[in-house]
Amino acid sequence: MTARAGPKQTVTQALREAAGSLAPTSDTARLDAELLMAHALGVSRSDLLLRHGGDPVPEDFAPLLARRLNHEPVAYILGRQEFYGRTFRVGPEVLIPRADSESVIAAALEAMPQPRRVLDCGTGSGALLLTLLAECGEAEGIGIDRSSGAVALARENADALGLSGRARLIERDWTRPGWASDLGPFDLILANPPYVESGARLAPSVHLHEPAGALFAGPEGLDDYRILIPQLPALLEPCGCAVLEIGASQSAAVAAMAADAGFSVEMRRDLGARPRALLLRFGLGKAVIDH
Repeated sequence: MTARAGPKQTVTQALREAAGSLAPTSDTARLDAELLMAHALGVSRSDLLLRHGGDPVPEDFAPLLARRLNHEPVAYILGRQEFYGRTFRVGPEVLIPRADSESVIAAALEAMPQPRRVLDCGTGSGALLLTLLAECGEAEGIGIDRSSGAVALARENADALGLSGRARLIERDWTRPGWASDLGPFDLILANPPYVESGARLAPSVHLHEPAGALFAGPEGLDDYRILIPQLPALLEPCGCAVLEIGASQSAAVAAMAADAGFSVEMRRDLGARPRALLLRFGLGKAVIDH
């Protein structure tokens, strides 16, 4: 007599087991499991929770879970990340847009509510530039990145958001002479340069999977600011503004570089109350103002 196969595992059971196995890997183990299961089923997370708990587990779930157990970020597995209320395609060519970077958008919109021309230095997925353009209906912008893969992905995001007619995304490297000779001037410049110290200990999901060239910037994490900030005056209109994302401990050092380049500096904090963005303007004194 042939043994009868037992009942197949349900989605609810698999989620419980997956969350347990992911607990040493992720601080959001249950959420990760739910997002991966929803992706495998081809439904939204809310639909998964409301309607699919008793379904059999799809075959695609196990390999997705294996990738997450190998510390691959959920955003890379799903191929997308939410940022400022919009969905952006992401992959290992670019850093994953973080909620902390939304404070850069907020600071830019405060400083320049209706920019005409925007430059995004180190555009990655295009999240900063394309969000700004989407929020400011008349603006046009240029996003540069030294990675051809990042530029290709940013162009896909521009197409998906209906912004390809207002966003020019090009491969440029601000460490090379003449990179901006045909670009400026701009009334708003955004930059989220590499700013992680070369010896920093990062979570495995970051150091194993996100692009090192977009993360590390020398022993203090300041090398790219030293190169980029002195070039900003020639790229800005006289009444323009540059908004730089910074690491939480870098406010004073980056502000000093900006002051040496002739800028006044204001600092903005992220939702965790950490220093996150510096606003650079001409001719308003040299004080660092903390808001």
